[in-house]
Amino acid sequence: MEQTLLSGLALFAFVSSITPGPNNMMLMASGANFGFRRTIPHMLGIGIGFTVMIVLVGLGLMQVFDAIPVLHDLLTIVGIIYLAWLAWKIANADMPRTDGVVGRPMTFMQAALFQWVNPKAWQMGLTAITLYAPDRTWQAIGLVAVIFGAINLPSVSTWTVLGQQLQRVLSSRRRLRAFNWTMAALLLASLIPVLWPGKM
Repeated sequence: MEQTLLSGLALFAFVSSITPGPNNMMLMASGANFGFRRTIPHMLGIGIGFTVMIVLVGLGLMQVFDAIPVLHDLLTIVGIIYLAWLAWKIANADMPRTDGVVGRPMTFMQAALFQWVNPKAWQMGLTAITLYAPDRTWQAIGLVAVIFGAINLPSVSTWTVLGQQLQRVLSSRRRLRAFNWTMAALLLASLIPVLWPGKM
């Protein structure tokens, strides 16, 4: 891959990873509710899960969607429903407890599997393969996955840090509840480009 194309891929990976979306909204909420350390499995699940997703999309899933477009539409609908449920869970999250009975952060596996129903992740993956690995060779797909893997994790981690820094402000139940409802609304708002592509 030539230098100009590589720079474009890196920039695309950074912008698409750092901008608001379902993953980042949930990481910010998790950072605020559980802190950075307890959110590490969630962050790793996103970074590694999305990297694996890019490889699998490039090696065959794009061909399946090309042959049966309704499968992509069905997956988008499932993702939207799941994100609406997650928004409800975030909005109704209570103050974290030290005994771990309630308010557990997302696990590594949950975060990795979530990428498969995350509409933004699908858009990022399909666009990356289409633009930067059009021939879909092992080398091109592997390079796209490596670049995204190297850039995605530190990018999304900034949202966890931002949420963690808000913990001091969110020390009361009322403030935390207001924050969680705001994060839930923003999570739903992140679906606007999926539902109405021309609006953003």
